[in-house]
Amino acid sequence: MSNLVIYIQPVKFNSFEASKKINRSYQMSSFVETKALEQLTKCPVEFVEYNKLQLSRIYPKGTRVDSSNYNPQLFWNAGCQLVALNFQTIDLSMQLNLGMYEYNGKCGYRLKPEFMRRPDKHFDPFTESTVDGIVANTLSVKIISGQFLSDKKVGTYVEIDMFGLPVDTKRKAFKTKTSQGNAINPVWEEEAIVFKKVVLPTLASLRIAVFEEGGKFIGHRIIPVSAIRPGYHYISLRNEKNQSLTMPALFVYVEVKDYVPDTFADVIEALSNPIRYVNLMEQRANQLAALTLEEGGEEEGDKEVEAGSDAPSESKVDQRVTLPAENGLSHTPIIAPKPPSMMGHQPQSAGSLKPSVKTEDIIQSVLTELDAQTLEELKQQKGFVREQRKQYKEMKELVRKHHRKTSELIKEHTARVSELQSQQTRRRSALQKSHKRDGKKSRSENSLSTLDQELCELDEECNQRLAELKEQQQQQLLTLRQEQYYSEKYQKREHIKQLVEKLTAIAEECQSIQLKKLRDICEKEKKDLKKKMDKKRQEKINEAKSKDKNVTEEEKLEINRSFVNEVVQYIKRLEDAQSKRQEKLLEKHKDICQQILDERPKSHSSVFSDTLSCAWEVLCVWMCHQMEAFDVKHVVQLRR
Repeated sequence: MSNLVIYIQPVKFNSFEASKKINRSYQMSSFVETKALEQLTKCPVEFVEYNKLQLSRIYPKGTRVDSSNYNPQLFWNAGCQLVALNFQTIDLSMQLNLGMYEYNGKCGYRLKPEFMRRPDKHFDPFTESTVDGIVANTLSVKIISGQFLSDKKVGTYVEIDMFGLPVDTKRKAFKTKTSQGNAINPVWEEEAIVFKKVVLPTLASLRIAVFEEGGKFIGHRIIPVSAIRPGYHYISLRNEKNQSLTMPALFVYVEVKDYVPDTFADVIEALSNPIRYVNLMEQRANQLAALTLEEGGEEEGDKEVEAGSDAPSESKVDQRVTLPAENGLSHTPIIAPKPPSMMGHQPQSAGSLKPSVKTEDIIQSVLTELDAQTLEELKQQKGFVREQRKQYKEMKELVRKHHRKTSELIKEHTARVSELQSQQTRRRSALQKSHKRDGKKSRSENSLSTLDQELCELDEECNQRLAELKEQQQQQLLTLRQEQYYSEKYQKREHIKQLVEKLTAIAEECQSIQLKKLRDICEKEKKDLKKKMDKKRQEKINEAKSKDKNVTEEEKLEINRSFVNEVVQYIKRLEDAQSKRQEKLLEKHKDICQQILDERPKSHSSVFSDTLSCAWEVLCVWMCHQMEAFDVKHVVQLRR
């Protein structure tokens, strides 16, 4: 009986490799749910690839004597076309099935997502990261109120479930509080449930169900995530058989956004609401300006006190010593009171303010500039260059392989054309010889016309066979070029992904080495600063000795004590400068990482343009072969 079926041929499943080798799209294999689950667990990617080539049917196991159902979402994720259920049991699995086919006019067919149909895409149904080419969604649902949920005076509550990939599936993700004896117009003042990352929205479904306080089912609604639109909505409920209920409904607010990682949340928030972001920045700037004005007022007050005082200049210097340094970055020199014997030798004047510039000179002379490695420098690393060479060899080998196939195919068709032409020549000569022998016996014009007619028929037959051979070669060459185009495109995308990962790893390694080097440099700078200050202290003592040879030990101790305080302040300023330098370096590192992430979409666009140019170049080469092998007239028709 199965031989009479002309559309689908049922066959026993052996292995994915055997089915791929046979490659017959009209064959279909049936799997019991346990066998299908085993294959899905062991070989998920191969199962998806298998369903791209032929049909698969899943049916419940025989031990389900109660006619219960398995979860069909597991096998929809693998691209199985026929997922059979027990229709006599209206359980959650059956409700998912009814909700799945509600949004296609209930015709019973739904087109699989593109990445589950294209041969150059590979999909793992157990993936936890975003799928290439698919933007993950962030879904937020807030249950506001209900209308006419029940004619009884009972409490009601709402549950929300998400079904899809294993990473997206969340059973009983949210449950509202039970309304107190109000089923006509209950109101729930609760926070929204947020599904932060829905990896594959095209395969995910949202289920909103309403129950009485005892757990009795009132109604539900299953909506594909790809069909949800943001805003306020009245959702009419369905019964267990997915039939519309007349009155019960829920009033909800839904937000659907593209998923954004937490690292870029602030940037996206600023882009989505720039006015609020600018106002916030202005508010912060005004607050900082107010603080700055207050500090400036205090400084002006201090200056007025200094100008109005009748104290000698030495007291003014002492007053500057007591002023605190702001965050350790004040440029006012901290000069301790000098011994009386030294005050006479060093009169206070306007030149005493010059050490502030000298302080910055000392710190700047110690600091070492350290620039982050640029993106071009990272690309010159040996690991990245080695990866590029490896990928170049792989791509070259792939192109050589396709060229070899093309040359073999052209040689084969050229040989067949030559054989066909030689066969025509032999038949033509044999026909002429036979007519020549017959013409010796009966010389008449009738025999000549018969010869011409047979030769014309022979030419027409040969031309027809030659045209069929040309058409066959065109189809085979076109198929081969398409295979080359898609294989090169997939290979380039994989290479780009590998290069980005390699470049990211190299950047992280180089940045960690640079930060370690920066810590060593900071320690070395502190040591250099201490050496310079110690040298300056010795010069100060020697200068005091040269001016007054009878310098007491107390005066030396006072000089040393003042220089200790000065060194402490210098070290604080140096540490602040080092921290700023480190923050600047980290910002540059972050910019480099962002540049690496931005390289990927540019590379994808360049791959697309390169593959188009490659396809056009291949087509031109193929047309040249056609012109060499066949007549020009056929090539002109092909160009049209």
